[in-house]
This record gives sequence, C-alpha cells and structure tokens, in this order.
Amino acid sequence: MYTMTALTDQVDQLFAAWDKPDTPGCVLAVIQNGEIAYSRAYGMADLERNVPLSVASVLDLGSTGKQFTAMLMLLLEQKGLLSLTDSIQKYIPELPDYGKVITIQHLIYHTSGLRDYTTLMYTANKPFENRYDDHELFDLIVRQKNVNFPPGEEFLYSNTGYLLLGVIAQRVGGKSYPDLVRETILEPLGMKHTTFNDTFKRIVKNRALAYSPVEGGFETDISFCGGYGDGALLSTVGDLLLWDRNFYDNHLGTGGQELIQRMLTLGTLNSGKELDYAFGLFIREHKGLQLVSHGGAWAGYRAEMLRFPDQHLSVICLANLANLSPSTLALQVAELYLTDQLTEPAPSAAPTTPADQPVAINVSGFIGSYRSTNGGSLVEITPTESGLSMEIMGYSFAVQAVNDTTLKTVDAPIDIEVTAQGDDTLAVSLQAQAPSIFHRLAVAAAQAITPGDYYSDELDITYHLTLDGEQPFVQRGYAPKEALKPISGNLYASGFLIFEFSRDAGGEVEGFDLFADRVVNLRFKRQASSS
Repeated sequence: MYTMTALTDQVDQLFAAWDKPDTPGCVLAVIQNGEIAYSRAYGMADLERNVPLSVASVLDLGSTGKQFTAMLMLLLEQKGLLSLTDSIQKYIPELPDYGKVITIQHLIYHTSGLRDYTTLMYTANKPFENRYDDHELFDLIVRQKNVNFPPGEEFLYSNTGYLLLGVIAQRVGGKSYPDLVRETILEPLGMKHTTFNDTFKRIVKNRALAYSPVEGGFETDISFCGGYGDGALLSTVGDLLLWDRNFYDNHLGTGGQELIQRMLTLGTLNSGKELDYAFGLFIREHKGLQLVSHGGAWAGYRAEMLRFPDQHLSVICLANLANLSPSTLALQVAELYLTDQLTEPAPSAAPTTPADQPVAINVSGFIGSYRSTNGGSLVEITPTESGLSMEIMGYSFAVQAVNDTTLKTVDAPIDIEVTAQGDDTLAVSLQAQAPSIFHRLAVAAAQAITPGDYYSDELDITYHLTLDGEQPFVQRGYAPKEALKPISGNLYASGFLIFEFSRDAGGEVEGFDLFADRVVNLRFKRQASSS
C-alpha cells in the first residue's frame, strides 16, 4: 500500500515526459468519494506566450461531451417534448427515407447505420482547419443516400448520430443547443467554467491551445469547426468534478437516481446482443471492476473521463497534445489507486520449457492482409527486422506477441490488442473496447485501374486518378495527390481509405465503392472523358 506521497510520486512519474516548459501536456484530476484527491497540470497551455497549463485550464472535451447530449435528450423526454422511440424523420424530414425507421435511441447507441460526418468531411476534402457553418455539415449528412447497415443491426460509432441529436434538441426545445445544455445541465450543477466552441470568435478565459508533434517540435492544431451534440464542449477538471458527483446524487430533471440508471442502460442490437455502450458512455469490466468511461479527440485535444462507480473513484485527464493518450494514462492512474482491488486475468498455462530458456512464439500466422466484416477497415501485419508491424486506419504501429494467439502494440498512443480466432480471422480491440472482426484477404494480383475522373454526388466531389509509370495516385478534389497501394485484386488503399473498383461486362472499370472506417459503400462513378 502506497502512502499518499509515494502514490502521487508514482502518478507524476507517468506524466514526466510532459512535465516540462517546452511541451504541451495535460491536466489531471483524481476524484475519491466526491472530492479531488489529487490534481496537477503538466506542460504548457500556450507555447508561444509561455503560459503553463493549470488545473483551471479550459480544454476541448471532444467526444467526452457526448454524455451531456445524451442527458439532454433524457431531460427533453421528461418534459414530454420527444420520445426516444420516435423516428428521427419526425424531427428531421430533410433526411432521405432509408427504408427502415431510425429512432432517436438508435442515434444514442450508435446503431443507426448513419455515415460518420467527420469521415465524410475527410473524403469530401473538407479540412478540419477550415470553418464550416452548421448547415454545411447538415447538408453533407442529408445528401447521403445509403446507410452503413440497417438500423439496430450493428454498433458503429458515428458522430453524425450525436450531431443530429443536437439538431433534434434545438428543434423541440426552441433554443440553441448550447443554451439548452447551459440551462438544463450546466447552471443547475454550477458548472460555471464550461462553455462551447460554437463560435471561434469567442474569448474563453484560460483556454489552452492544442498542438500536434512535428519534426523538431510542435505545430498548432486547432479547429474552427465543431458540430453541436457530438462535441464542441469546453471544460475544466473542476467543473467535471461537479458532473461526476451528479452520477451519485442526481440534481437534474425529476426522478432522482432513476434518471442516472437510464443514463447507464446499455443498448441492444436487433439480435438481442447487449452492447457495452449506454447514453454517451462505455460500460465494461476492467480487471474485475465495473468501469464507466468515454474518451474524446478533436483537433489536437484529447480527453478521458473514467469512473469506477463501486469504488467511488474517477480520473479525468484533459490534454492539448494529439499524440498523448489520456485514456491509457487515466487508466494507469486508476490502477495505482485501486491496486489492492484489481483482479488479473487467469494466467495462461505455464510453459513446458525450462525457466531459463526463452519460449519461442510463432508469429508467422499473423502475417497478411485482413478486412473488417463491414469492409470499412484494413489491417496489414508485416514482418520487420525487430519483429512485426501493424498498419491500421492509415497508421503503423510496432506490435509484439504476448503468446501464440495475441499481439499488442508497443509504445503506441493507443492500446490495440489483436487476437487470432483461427487461421484467417482476427479480433482487434482498441482501448479495451469490444473487438472488431477482420478476415484474411486472399492473395491476388492487383488488377490495373483506369486513370480519369470519378464523381460522387453524395459528397459532390470528383476524385482524379492518375498514373506515374505503374504507380497509381488519387487526388481528392484539390487536395495533394496520394499514392494508391494495391491490396488484392480490385482492392486498393490510400491511408485509411479503401477503394474497391468495379468493372462492366467487358472488364472496363466503371467506378469504385469507397470505404473509410465509419463510412461504407460510398459510390463513385467514372466520368466520360472530355477528349
């Protein structure tokens, strides 16, 4: 058992890399029994003006703010302004008829199938550094003719769902989303330092700037764009303490703790399978204890707020550096405080080799290319001089074998675990969340693609495909061109974008379907040559 000084020293060691006057960093708060047991700031809020971070610093919560939107919907339902089982077209008739009813509850649980608007922004070459009005993002959403899957069939995280919750709230509440959240949640709880990124012109006292690492240092990484409902909430660890307390003693709406129990109600799929997602919150078990959490990322900001409710322990970590992982760090801090209460998974069978002889782990079976069940993501595992490398979502990570069936990332900003399920299937889990299933792709020679222009009316953008020798390139509108990497047959990739080319009866390329993690089957048609 640590003394408090020894314990906080252990905590500080976790953040030593950012506890310097020349780097961005983060703000930490540990809450025990409704009070802050330890809080500290590490690093700088503003590198240009030499302003250090402090426990009063205001940072963007990113998706950690989704729980506020979920609570708002419950409060609006209490007032009789909507029902969570209502069709969203009742409030947003601009949306197409997708053939199946999408309810407000589908949006809350990420089971709507609606394409993620942030991914659509990237595919439509809408840089996050630019300013977009709400109606521009809304127009992009309502132009989508298809969904990723029928509502209720799958869970696929979608910022679109929560942005539309914000739209619905505004339409039934008769006020702006920020005003509704302020009046129904922030003011009753006394959260005086929490505000919104609804206009980039607003001066926010104690706001920390955000950064991304570049060679030799850092560059600013802020966004003037932010959809209401899925994010755009700015706060402090002190204000989030008040939000955390409310989960144990609710002062919002009516019904007391019954409202909190609804917030913690897990979603289910049409099949009856229970999700690990509630109202803007992930709920799962961690080493024998129940864990309630949600991370966030927007521009260079990163956030995590996690709670072990039975132990009355919460950890908040708000960062202003894109490659810092508050989720990993917050969990490590929690484990220091809960070390006597955690249970480790049962150890695997002891090796039969002598203790002084290393156990050889065969990793060759992992090597290959894999595609997710919904087609939206690729995983490629390749050998390197030092071991294995895994490419996922356009990023490369070093991975090492834990045993014959499990790989884990090494020194990565996010924790990824890969588990083999037979020879041709992988289960890939990010940040200990429910795994996604990937299936091995057959090795096939790449089929030649046809240069030219390919248009999507859902994005209102033309992709230009060119060849430099035998190397194909793609240019999204006027963005810089990017190399297309052959994967297998008609399948190509560029970063986290997947291109699946289709051909007519004569074998000529007629277009492609674009897949991009939270967006699938986005159709591009080859345009007739103007020559």
